[in-house]
Amino acid sequence: MRYHAAAIQTAFDCPRDRSEIGARVDRMCEMVEQTYAGYEPFFDVRLFAFPEFAHAAPVYATVAELRKHLAVPVPNEHIDKYLKLCQKLGVFIQTGTFLEAPADRDDVVYNTTVLCGPGGVRSIYRKVNPWIPWEVHASPHDVGADPATMFPVAQTEIGNIGCAICYDWLFPEAIRQLAFNGAEVAVRVSAYMDPWGATPPMDWWTLFNRARAAENTMFVVAANQGAQMTGYPPFSWPGGSMIVDFDGRILAQADPGPGEKVVVAPIDIGAQRAERERRRGHDMRAHLRTEAYTYLNAPIFPPAGKTLIDIDGNNRRIQEGRRAAKKPQTPNQAGNQAGNQAGGKGG
Repeated sequence: MRYHAAAIQTAFDCPRDRSEIGARVDRMCEMVEQTYAGYEPFFDVRLFAFPEFAHAAPVYATVAELRKHLAVPVPNEHIDKYLKLCQKLGVFIQTGTFLEAPADRDDVVYNTTVLCGPGGVRSIYRKVNPWIPWEVHASPHDVGADPATMFPVAQTEIGNIGCAICYDWLFPEAIRQLAFNGAEVAVRVSAYMDPWGATPPMDWWTLFNRARAAENTMFVVAANQGAQMTGYPPFSWPGGSMIVDFDGRILAQADPGPGEKVVVAPIDIGAQRAERERRRGHDMRAHLRTEAYTYLNAPIFPPAGKTLIDIDGNNRRIQEGRRAAKKPQTPNQAGNQAGNQAGGKGG
């Protein structure tokens, strides 16, 4: 199985109201159709990825303001447009993120992306690691979601596709979980700002995309914002969207800098599956000595629970996490802490 993927970066100004989202959706659908048609004489582009905040960025500081002006339910009428296009072209679209207003909580906003395909919605991913302290979106971890549901992977005709958003990728555990959930292609939907973009010496964007691909023997399709500082203050957004193969090789990359850009590269699922099956060396998933790593057995960063998420609260929780992270752990201590927390919840 072999096809091409496209990482498409956008350069919209930040909307102030949800009524502006429709025009952005129309433009992104147009970009899909143009990319699909333009490359058709050469190869089939079957997977398209867009950046974080492509529909709306969190330009308001509070959950209440975001819900009032920008948040939308998911799915929604915009998803319907993507689904119609997927059906027409026979493609898959990992949408840019929406600020999602869930029906079951009126005090929560999620940062959410949807994998759309010819047969309908294939997965919905809500960012597990918001970029704190500034982002006041809730993580599924904050609201007590089942960990088994946090990193969905869709089994599709073009391979097993997972997604994680921007800051998620600085946590190897997040992308490793996608791999253990079966992902063969991991899509990075991102708004990664300077100086941590694609330009040395602080080219974290490139570093982590390549590292996560090699660590997990998976393809990475990474779409980054290419907006100027005037459009998305207070940061500039360097683009550099890229596609990386399962050995960490960059197959295609946009030049760093703002503006709409498209990069395409081949995704050879057959070759990847053969490598995963053949390798005995450098198979870090199979070589993982889970019992050797005790740090995940004890809680570090606390969930918000029913507390309203705001910047001050994020800072307080960061301090709690810093104190917890400083405590040395032995296997027994980690087990006891985890057991105590579980016991406290049960009581």
